[in-house]
Amino acid sequence: MSLASRTPVSIRETDFLQMLQFARAIQSLQYNACYANLLEDELPPTARLIPDWPAMLMGFDFHLTPHGPRLIEINNNAGGLFVGASSSREGPWIPQPPHEELRGSLEQRLLGMFAPAWHTIVIMDENVREQFMFPEMEAYARLLNEHGRRCWVASPEELALTDSALSFRGKHVDAIYNRHTDFYLQTPELAHVRRAFLTGTVDLNPYPRSYALVGDKRRMVDWWREGWLEQCVSPETVSLVRGLTPETHRLDEVDAQWAWQHRKSLVFKPAARHGGKGVLLGRSISRKRFELLNPQETIVQQFVPPSQVELEGRRLKLDVRLFMHGSNLIAIAGRVWLGQVTNFRQPGTGWVALSVDAE
Repeated sequence: MSLASRTPVSIRETDFLQMLQFARAIQSLQYNACYANLLEDELPPTARLIPDWPAMLMGFDFHLTPHGPRLIEINNNAGGLFVGASSSREGPWIPQPPHEELRGSLEQRLLGMFAPAWHTIVIMDENVREQFMFPEMEAYARLLNEHGRRCWVASPEELALTDSALSFRGKHVDAIYNRHTDFYLQTPELAHVRRAFLTGTVDLNPYPRSYALVGDKRRMVDWWREGWLEQCVSPETVSLVRGLTPETHRLDEVDAQWAWQHRKSLVFKPAARHGGKGVLLGRSISRKRFELLNPQETIVQQFVPPSQVELEGRRLKLDVRLFMHGSNLIAIAGRVWLGQVTNFRQPGTGWVALSVDAE
């Protein structure tokens, strides 16, 4: 892994502060009892457990427009900070801009996400050694081990359950830094992790509740339901949330003919899949493919084109990710790419550092 360019991409401070204000407003919803009560009936058992530590590295992805930033999605276990080179003050991590919202070093902020009580930690993902982000997970393990924790990178099947407690190679596990995308621990391969989590013998972070309350794409549908969000937050917060969240509805809640006629200004996303998987831009969808969409499991959202930047002689698309831990900003980074959706297939695409510039 490496940066797509050694040259940071400049973003406006007004955009940066607006994204941060939005991210903090959304993060606060996780602790809003009224908001949680509105969702209580649809929460699975794992999401009803309320951990006492904020979810780590919640990723807020934005496109920057002439009218300000617009949310694209929220990631429950965002990756991408590790770039491998040690040519900056941040070591092997994406360089961070100097800003009062980013106090101390990035490594200090990363370490601060891991609760002091977590002495033994496993970083877990499915088939972990085959994951594109495996080097990043190893980097987190090295960082933690260098600062007095005991940390390993493992797949779920490498964890053993004994008397409701988890162990790795005979060593008790206090906490799991969860990179797995079965957010609710529903698959059979995670049954032992689920049991330990529900009985309180292991901490899991990020956890099912953070995904259920803010990471699930269907929450954006809820935020746009008239009168729904107004029950729990101030008019100013409603305005902020809807101002930065593109209008979003479930496909079965809009007129299908209207959606087809206006498809070029829309994007269709599977509600239950993470990241950009299965996302269809309306301008390129066929009538046959449109009719195959499951209306109850598809969300339709106003399309927000990414901004474009000139980088080393090429015109590339850009999005911006804020990495949050509760209300604390941990890091900020950009992604540059070519094509319809975010991807790093072509040379010169990938992660970039950002600079925050006052107008």
